[in-house]
Amino acid sequence: MAANDYFAPLFLIFISSSMAALVQQQPLLLKYHDGALLKGTVTVNLIWYGTFTPTQRSIIIDFLESLNSTQTPIPSVASWWSTTEKYNSGQAASTAVVATRQFLDEDYSLGKSLKSSQIKYLAAKGGHANAAINVVLTAKDVAVDGFCMNRCGGHGASRGPARFAYAWVGDAESQCPGYCAWPFHRPVYGPQAAPLVAPNGDVGADGMVVSLAAALAGAVTNPFGEGYFQGEAAAPLEAVTACAGVFGSGAYPGYAGSVLTDETTGGSYNAHGVNGRRYLLPAMWDPQTSQCSTLV
Repeated sequence: MAANDYFAPLFLIFISSSMAALVQQQPLLLKYHDGALLKGTVTVNLIWYGTFTPTQRSIIIDFLESLNSTQTPIPSVASWWSTTEKYNSGQAASTAVVATRQFLDEDYSLGKSLKSSQIKYLAAKGGHANAAINVVLTAKDVAVDGFCMNRCGGHGASRGPARFAYAWVGDAESQCPGYCAWPFHRPVYGPQAAPLVAPNGDVGADGMVVSLAAALAGAVTNPFGEGYFQGEAAAPLEAVTACAGVFGSGAYPGYAGSVLTDETTGGSYNAHGVNGRRYLLPAMWDPQTSQCSTLV
């Protein structure tokens, strides 16, 4: 899965505003590499590995159900997801995401320290459908190769004729919130601005939503390593990872950008979801404008 990992935005180079003017910015262009995209109705199968609270599950399930909801106020999760429809060089990208099956592995059947190969093994429990993404969600007490060191989640695909897309996201609340749950925790490196308040009151689950959003967008627009990306196929910049650390307008390293604030809870958000949920979602590269697009 290393080719399509979601890296924490803290890997950005921190520079002052005066120095920024002297840095030659490279153009951001995600090229289409003529491969398959996930299109039409894409099903998402969830494999919950470890212990999650009912509230954590509902935060993530509501996020998935919000991706196509037309009943939520603007800015909405659905309006954020609609950018994937613009990735359409001869093929329509996903227009609908449906969460279907869920698998619970609360007994840690493979232990509490997982290798990448075991993530793929767990993902296979979701089946081998072509238009599906099997998502493995690991609890806060589960260690995964590279987690908290060089990745917070990611996506990949199985090999062979019955290939399927899969993704993995870990709960970083107790292991590395300053790395994989930023901006809801003070960052490990760089400017130490005050953290934002998690919109649903759960640093772990709200942080997982950020990583899950990145993984799903990457899995739809570059499911098998031949879709949209910039750079080397082994370490690509994709729809969301190309815009790392950006959540609102005016963002810069260490500052998530201008976002909205819930007057009651103080939670920071930029998208409305179903059941009154609010989410903070990362910017996504817009192929029509060749820029990172934010909701606010």
